[in-house]
Amino acid sequence: MSTIPFIEARFFNPAEGRIELETRFMRHLRKLRCRRIPPDLPAPPDEIDAPGKISDADLMGIIRFSDDDEARIKRRVKRILECRKAASGLKHLKRDDRERLEVLKDGARLISIRNEHHADELAAALHEDMPWMAPATEVVWHAMRRSVREGWPGLRMPPLLLDGPPGIGKSRYARRLGELLATSTTVIEATGENASFGIVGSQRGWGGSYPGRLIETVLQSRIANPVMIVDEIEKAGRATSTNGHAFGLAEALLPLLEPLTTKRWSCPYYQVKFDMSWVIWVLTSNDHRRLPGPLLSRCPPIPLRPLTLAELAGFVRREGKKRDLSEASIEAICEILAHPSLRQHRSSLRVAARMLQRAADLEQGPTLH
Repeated sequence: MSTIPFIEARFFNPAEGRIELETRFMRHLRKLRCRRIPPDLPAPPDEIDAPGKISDADLMGIIRFSDDDEARIKRRVKRILECRKAASGLKHLKRDDRERLEVLKDGARLISIRNEHHADELAAALHEDMPWMAPATEVVWHAMRRSVREGWPGLRMPPLLLDGPPGIGKSRYARRLGELLATSTTVIEATGENASFGIVGSQRGWGGSYPGRLIETVLQSRIANPVMIVDEIEKAGRATSTNGHAFGLAEALLPLLEPLTTKRWSCPYYQVKFDMSWVIWVLTSNDHRRLPGPLLSRCPPIPLRPLTLAELAGFVRREGKKRDLSEASIEAICEILAHPSLRQHRSSLRVAARMLQRAADLEQGPTLH
């Protein structure tokens, strides 16, 4: 697993603090003054190491510092620490925030694809689980193979916009992708987010400001290419400030989907630049026509069709076996979903998943006598 520089900041050795620097300067000053002592200086009787000579250790012990010496050392150490703080790029942050970002001082890890055969295996597993998502799987497959073929240090994937009817498992597909890649995954419900603040965070200085889910995901996992899922993005609301400025989720995502700006993305909360060019974005929508043009130009929609009854039954059988359900329960769920009374309703993966969970609860629950 490769590691890349992730944050535009410098982190100095915490073991070189004020006390350590002052001790080092004092030791250095003693050595300089030792060189000025004549080599033939007679030694006191109790400090003789060799006849007529004073040892280096004795010289170091003989030399004393005046108050002016100590004050000058303290001033110099203070200037060094101030210069370090300014050079770090984190001078404007509180101590807790600086310590929070120290986990990135050695960079962030990248999830990678071992070889093209590995890419084929992952794509096959995705397709086997959800074959109706083939258009999205094809994009993912080509991106994985391209990462290997071009020798990238990690998996880089274009942002995906899964557009299709509700209930076909778009967010489930995205979570499964993160599971197969063995990377961290975060799901953001666009309908429940306060405009852009939930993802990118709120700007420092606002009341109740906080970092966004994006940077928090990287800080917790130390992985530079997590899967970030934004569900039902077309339903995201817009917050308006008292001076009339609107803050929309789609607009906040634009710099994170543009290759030219993601490499040096400035976090509103920390006000530090991060390399977000490796993040894997998966957006879902039921109607992409409600999304703004600039977002669609950066993230072209992948049209997806509804499930067929046969595909829904296949999903139930695969998931039922994973949950160790009895054959009778699995077939009963398939019969219910195929009942003529439900034909007027569109096949829904969500309904099937609830039935599977209910069946598992009944089979594994206590037996009543």
